[in-house]
Amino acid sequence: MQTFATYLWIALGGALGSIGRHWVSTLAVARWGSAFPWGTLLINVSGSLLIGVVAGCNSGWMAGDNTRKFLMVGICGGFTTFSAFSLQTLELIQKGDIARASINIIASVALCVLAVWVGHLLGTSLCSQK
Repeated sequence: MQTFATYLWIALGGALGSIGRHWVSTLAVARWGSAFPWGTLLINVSGSLLIGVVAGCNSGWMAGDNTRKFLMVGICGGFTTFSAFSLQTLELIQKGDIARASINIIASVALCVLAVWVGHLLGTSLCSQK
C-alpha cells in the first residue's frame, strides 16, 4: 500500500526532474543550436544511466522504497521524455530531414539502452561493495 508520503516523494522528484529537463534543454540549445535535439538525447541517455544505477543498487541508501520511487518514478520520470523525442523526430521528418531523424532514432535507442546497462553495472558494483 502506498502512503501519502510516497506520493509526495514522487511528486517532488517529478518536479525536480522536470526543472532539470528544462534547464538541460535550454543549455543544449544555447550551446549547440536547435538543428538537432541534442538536449533531449542527453536527457534521455543520462536519465537511462541514472535509472540503471538505481535499479542495480539494491542496498544502502538507494534501497529504500521511497528513495527508489523518488529517483526512478519521480526524477527519472520527470526528467526523461519519450514524448519530446517522438515529436522532435516527427518534426525532422516533416522538414524532410530524414537523415537527422534516423540518426536521432538510432542514437536515442542505442545510447539509452547502453546507458541503462552501464548504470545497472555501476549500481550493482557500487552497492555490492562492503
